[in-house]
Amino acid sequence: MDFTIPAELQSFLEELDVFIETRIKPLEAENDNVRFFDHRREDARTDWERDGLPNAEWEALLAEARRRADEAGVYRYPFPEEYGGRGGGNLGMAIIREHLVRKGLGLHCDLQNEHAIVGNNVGLLLMLEYGTEAQKAEWVDSLARGEAGFAFGITEPEHGSDATWMETTAVRDGDAWVINGRKTWNTGIHACSRDVIMARTSGKPGDAAGITAFLVPMDAPGLNIDEYLWTFNMPTDHGTVSLKNVRIPDSDIFGGEGRGLQLVQHFFNENRIRQAASSLGAAQYCIDASVAYAQERKPFGKPLAANQGIQFPLVELQTQCEMLRALIHKTAWMMDEHGAFSVSDKVSMCNYWANRLCCEAADRAMQVHGGLGYSRHKPFEHIYRHHRRYRITEGAEEIQMRRVAGYMFGFMSQRAPKGVAE
Repeated sequence: MDFTIPAELQSFLEELDVFIETRIKPLEAENDNVRFFDHRREDARTDWERDGLPNAEWEALLAEARRRADEAGVYRYPFPEEYGGRGGGNLGMAIIREHLVRKGLGLHCDLQNEHAIVGNNVGLLLMLEYGTEAQKAEWVDSLARGEAGFAFGITEPEHGSDATWMETTAVRDGDAWVINGRKTWNTGIHACSRDVIMARTSGKPGDAAGITAFLVPMDAPGLNIDEYLWTFNMPTDHGTVSLKNVRIPDSDIFGGEGRGLQLVQHFFNENRIRQAASSLGAAQYCIDASVAYAQERKPFGKPLAANQGIQFPLVELQTQCEMLRALIHKTAWMMDEHGAFSVSDKVSMCNYWANRLCCEAADRAMQVHGGLGYSRHKPFEHIYRHHRRYRITEGAEEIQMRRVAGYMFGFMSQRAPKGVAE
């Protein structure tokens, strides 16, 4: 096997570096925008008087960075060429995500709200694959520019990993559907015009089939945002919504009646491998920063780096990074060659281990840096707080391990869900 980064991808990474230096860093330095990344970041980003939502100036800055990236032709890298993209695959996106995150905090990539100058727009990929012609006409261009999006209403207050047991229902009434239920962790709901609500339309609790996705307008009568959940990592954009007799026409079904979970599962693997690469990049940043600091800091007259108590924990973390990087690249390459569901076990391995490794690396970086590491004048606490959520969201690490066990012991098959193309 050849582990060399393909020449065209290496060239793109160099293009990104030039773009960051010439177009993004100057923007980051304007008008005290650095307040969103230095020790003031959590306060600057959060509108404490408006339910803890992201500050409007913060979101406007992110939007301008995306606009510049799209103008430069880098934002749409993973999108199909007919939509202005470069047709980048899973291996390319994994390498790019690690490359960007390894640079540390900055306007080029901040995963607190999944922002990056190379779009990871799962909503667009879903729309291209499953949207009707009318839905595509309405959504594709604005999604591709990063100017629009929709939230996902899957999790419920009483149902998280057990999504097939959801209690939200949709009942047909003539040429419309009437939805009743409650959804939580609707991320980004404050800025979306639609929420993709998953509701059972047939079948019984536990059935994967019979759950339908609806593109529900946020201004639909009967839909209400009950609260925004404050989290370990602020600001918050995680809303809880309730739906009471919300009427939705057939035309707002997304992906076909009864195929809601299959729609989401189709791109879970792609998102999980990119998430794993991001956590790997953050872990590597923490290690690199710790090595540099240990060489500079000289307590008792000698560098910290001379102490095996400093060396060995970082050696172990670096070893894990190297092994994980090889597995991520192999897994992403196999997904490109054989389909997203061909290596679902390895995707889960990459995902849960990378997220755990990142938290361990951030914690070790705090320890190496001492009191300074614990302060917000270093980014390690921010990295820890953000990546800690990845050990829960999109399948908790226990769920990922359960999936791996399912493939190992023959309880699950490495095939696409019924009705989903490879």
